[in-house]
Amino acid sequence: MRSFLALVVAVILAGAAQFFMWQWLIERGDAPDVRAIQSMSFSPFTRHQNPTVDASVTLAQIDKDLAIVTPITGAIRTYSATQGLESVPLETVKKKGFRVVQGIWLSQDDTRDALEIDNGIWLANNNKSVVALAVGNETLLREDKTLEELIGILQDLRHKVKKNTLITTSETWDMWIKHPELAENVDYINAHILPFWEGIPEEEAVAYTFDKYDLLKATFPNKPIVIGEFGWPSRGYNQRAADAAPVTQARVLREFITEANRRGIDYNIIEAFDQPWKVAEGMVGAYWGLFNAQRQPKFALQGLVIEPERRPKMIASLLMGAFLTVIGLARRRPTFGHALLYALAANGMGLGIIAAAWWPFEAYMSPGTWVMWSVGVAAILPLAAITLARIHEISEVVLGHKPRRLFIPGTTPTSAAAALPLVSIQVPAYREPPEMLIETLDALAVLDYPNYEVLVIINNTPDEDLWRPVESHCQALGARFKFLNYPAIDGFKAGALNRAMKEVDPRTEVLALIDADYVVDPNWLKDLTPVFEDPQVAIMQAPQDHRNASDSAFHRMMQWEFAGFFDIGMVQRNEDNAIITHGTMLLIRRSAFEAVGGWQVDTIVEDTELGLRLYQAGFSAHYTNRRYGWGLLPDTFKAYKSQRHRWAYGALQIIKKHGRAMLPGGKTLTREQKFHFTTGWFFWLSDALGILIALLNLIWVPLVLGLDMMVPTVAMTVPILTAFCVNILHNQLLYRIRVKARFIDTLSAGIAAMSLQWTVAKAVFDGLIKESLAFARTEKGAGKKKRPGATFQALRETLLGLALAASALTLHLTNEQEVMEVSFFAATLAIQSIPLLAATLMHTIELLGPVPVNPEKS
Repeated sequence: MRSFLALVVAVILAGAAQFFMWQWLIERGDAPDVRAIQSMSFSPFTRHQNPTVDASVTLAQIDKDLAIVTPITGAIRTYSATQGLESVPLETVKKKGFRVVQGIWLSQDDTRDALEIDNGIWLANNNKSVVALAVGNETLLREDKTLEELIGILQDLRHKVKKNTLITTSETWDMWIKHPELAENVDYINAHILPFWEGIPEEEAVAYTFDKYDLLKATFPNKPIVIGEFGWPSRGYNQRAADAAPVTQARVLREFITEANRRGIDYNIIEAFDQPWKVAEGMVGAYWGLFNAQRQPKFALQGLVIEPERRPKMIASLLMGAFLTVIGLARRRPTFGHALLYALAANGMGLGIIAAAWWPFEAYMSPGTWVMWSVGVAAILPLAAITLARIHEISEVVLGHKPRRLFIPGTTPTSAAAALPLVSIQVPAYREPPEMLIETLDALAVLDYPNYEVLVIINNTPDEDLWRPVESHCQALGARFKFLNYPAIDGFKAGALNRAMKEVDPRTEVLALIDADYVVDPNWLKDLTPVFEDPQVAIMQAPQDHRNASDSAFHRMMQWEFAGFFDIGMVQRNEDNAIITHGTMLLIRRSAFEAVGGWQVDTIVEDTELGLRLYQAGFSAHYTNRRYGWGLLPDTFKAYKSQRHRWAYGALQIIKKHGRAMLPGGKTLTREQKFHFTTGWFFWLSDALGILIALLNLIWVPLVLGLDMMVPTVAMTVPILTAFCVNILHNQLLYRIRVKARFIDTLSAGIAAMSLQWTVAKAVFDGLIKESLAFARTEKGAGKKKRPGATFQALRETLLGLALAASALTLHLTNEQEVMEVSFFAATLAIQSIPLLAATLMHTIELLGPVPVNPEKS
């Protein structure tokens, strides 16, 4: 009941925190009231029309849009006299006193230019609404015409239109300053002053505009000047200090219009309607309208300036936060601190998911942005699940209950009459160094336990020099040690173990399994077999540890990476009877083992697969984090990668075989067991997903740099950055608390874990396309004599990591406008390079050779 109340209060408090954050983020502001707008740019294309591919507007479209703008303006400016826009002045004649500055679009297409000019001349001479011709729009800036060509067109037109029609061209303010002779050939200067594109912050935008106007006035004192374009976007990428936002747009425009009216300056606002076909302009180009593409006003001209309604998005975000909290903590018996920390994180993650999912409802989408959004959302959902699983573990370890099920030797009540069960210790060996295996057997010979046998199971090892010394040593150790040699057997380790069951003493109650490199504590069996007095217990697992961590810095890094799993992950999984069964330091109840069919040979992780079947049969498992055995770490980085590839590939095999048991309708596992196994698999899959996203991002970079494609939005990149930060926090915090590691050792563990991302990703992809792989022995036991070999074992990781890092640097250096999305994208690429370059570092440390390590100080 107390846990339920903690959950309810946490949901309420976290939801309230998110609600107040939404209220705090709603931007409000004052701005001068505006009654009317002198003139605005008018382009009546609809959301799904693209004038750049020859779309045309109809008279009905023109009439509909004129009806929207005429209540607030008495003049419009067009940009073209083709594609149906030549009909705009014909329709404005119906509106008394309405004025049109008719645009003539100039390009590098002389044939089209001729049609534009002819239509413009006809309209000027036959329509009283047309008061001026704007010949060309930023033609010099785009370098579509030379100065001489443009002046020639202006001079020619002057002789072809009636005298009361003004003639001008439209350029940015600096082009007028640069080409003063242009002003001599126009009736007035039509100057574009757009402080947003120049990175001017909103609070300085209006003053900046009139400074440039005054500069033009001083440069051309005898020439009328019109601010032919002034505007501000409501959405899109920032330009240095200039941010695009709805409230900012409203405030800047209302302040500008008020000041222009006060000064008596003529102006034109860009623009009446959003132009969605311009999404290629870094999103910004599509969002300059006073009305959106649905012809709804973005802001009021009078009264308080406030952001558009966000209530549906807020409600969706709050519901998502509550949902993630409940499914994450249901039946978890959390403390209040655990519940609150997780609930706050779940609400933050819910906000991020909704922000990403909501994007198409707020933005104009092109085919490219649909692809980017679809891939991004598909990546965010599993990434969110993984990140929340990390946060759950952080909050549970830091603020939750202390472990309750952790087996502590000597604390389990035992019956005085209970006989010590006969234990059959099985030591499978495949092409192992004999001196290493003999050391393992010597440790087993001195166990402080009277009732056990040892089966040494050699399989598929034709080299007699490897197994003959072991056979002789078993004979020397006595009848307790049975030597079994299967020269050719199918099923790898599992097949050999199944064959060896025929040789197990029929009185055996407990099977024990250790790897060929493990030296065990004499008290191993004495301390742990009492757990089997509970008939429901099928598994007793002790952690893996290693005795050669001091061989080199490389080995020490691997050691700390292993330690984290056994002191953090396994302890937490044990609380829910969901540990991963490992094929060493493992005790199994024989009757349960036989009841579920023994070892299966259809996966290469037969130990984990067996444990899952035992759970499905209703048995339980226990775990102790006390060390009872010490093996050997992989000899090389190649061996380290090979071992992890086998584990990850085996996980994919188990997913294929037992995935249905994890579904909501599955009855063979508890909800908690499903949670742990599913999230554990997600951790494997996340490495593959991370590599896939990194490759896609790498492909996207040249499109951004060369084709000016849109970069992934913040909603797509922030989850990647967040996940990385959470992983760092998880590593540093939980290693300090559970593993008692120093900062340098925690950092070493993180580097070692990250260095395997490519390997795990490859294993996942192999698991998706390959039905089976040959068993690969992890090279151990060669000690300091083993050299890494001539081939650089992190070549692929290095190349991809350097490509990502170089791309990040290139984006940073070319981001002259300091666009936030570009900076976040560059940061994402940089972070994605870290695990790959960690492999480079790991292998480099290996190549440097043994470095003295003092284990007492670690």
